[in-house]
Amino acid sequence: MFAMRYSAVLVLVAALAVGFFVWKTNVPESRFAFKLGLDLSGGTHLVYNADTSKVPAAQINDSMSALQQVIERRVNAFGVGEPVVQTQQAGALGTGAYRLIVELPGVTDVNQAVAMIGQTPTLEFRLLKQGAQASTTLPDGTVNPAAFEDTGLTGKYISTAALQFGNGGSGALATAPVVQVTFNTEGSQLFADITGKNVGRELGIFLDGKLLSLPVIQEKISDGSAVISGSFTAEAAKELATNLNLGALPVPITLDSTQSIGAVLGDQAAHAGVIAGLLGFLILSIFMILWYRLPGLVAVVSLVIYSLLMLALFKLIPVVLTAAGLAGFILSVGLAVDANVLIAERIKEEIADGEKAEVAIRHGFSRAWSAIRDSNIAHVIVAVILFWMGTSVIKGFALVFGLGVIISLLSAIIISRTFLLALGLKTESGVGRFLMRSGINK
Repeated sequence: MFAMRYSAVLVLVAALAVGFFVWKTNVPESRFAFKLGLDLSGGTHLVYNADTSKVPAAQINDSMSALQQVIERRVNAFGVGEPVVQTQQAGALGTGAYRLIVELPGVTDVNQAVAMIGQTPTLEFRLLKQGAQASTTLPDGTVNPAAFEDTGLTGKYISTAALQFGNGGSGALATAPVVQVTFNTEGSQLFADITGKNVGRELGIFLDGKLLSLPVIQEKISDGSAVISGSFTAEAAKELATNLNLGALPVPITLDSTQSIGAVLGDQAAHAGVIAGLLGFLILSIFMILWYRLPGLVAVVSLVIYSLLMLALFKLIPVVLTAAGLAGFILSVGLAVDANVLIAERIKEEIADGEKAEVAIRHGFSRAWSAIRDSNIAHVIVAVILFWMGTSVIKGFALVFGLGVIISLLSAIIISRTFLLALGLKTESGVGRFLMRSGINK
């Protein structure tokens, strides 16, 4: 009995510590503040169409995955909190056009959001055709692309890009700003093949279709590096290096639609979710106490501790809370209540059969365990499937729901049991019988 009471005190102290942490960090400036999704904090929702017409069918999925990673790097570089970037194929059976969906919580200026995504520079390496002149230009003054042939080497193969000064020349060239690029493994091999097979030919370096430089290939370059030179200022070269590091887009994208969600609307959704959760919890608490008396009261205390644990996990992981996530949390509270109902009913049956309080409690928990275990395993499997196959909104729901199911086992099986046994009630007494039996006996 002493050990149980000691354990109950430890649980209460730990619960108070967790509650203090949740309350103390509930300020925007805290690094443990709740992370709110687009629908709760406000922000911008962008939908882009991806042009995959020039991408081989077998490479479309890889290209879209690379596109998603590139956009994520660009958004993260601007410090946007908890952005969501995902790709999607239109059509009920996934047979339509490919789209890129970007959600930027806290960014309510659509123009700012569009500029943030932007088009990264298109960097291309093209060989000057045999017998062609690089001076051949179009009426607008740009170099005629027909004078060059594609090599397949583009900015998507770049691993790093850095600003440097000097290109091995003399005079002004010795201090001119240039961009040193290093290719990844695939790009290094491609660059080595191009330079090895075309010694003596001119290799044009194009940025957004504009010829920057036209060096002559002197020898095979196997170290996977190249220098981009031109009429750069130091600031322009630094900006180019930064943009190249963010990544070139593997497929072109065009903005299809935008949606701005105001912070006021997000606040209203969050407020409504919290009120709904509190009201539902209050109704459940009244029902549990009136119907199951002491086991019901203990269940309510366990649910409070469960809720504090969940809120602390939301802050520590952290979990991006959305309206769907709040719904998953509220639903998981209902599942935790369901486990306590099963336990309370089993305890009531044991007492009705003449068992003493402590024995009834132990038997009640052990005999309710199999039903609780099977139910929660099924729910966890559902949560995993939803998280694996769902969109960002569904994933938010599945993550919170799955966490809730697992933590609810802790509150129902361990916390409630510890409290009930620590009370040491005797069913031989009138008070014990009143507190342990259901409000409506069969």
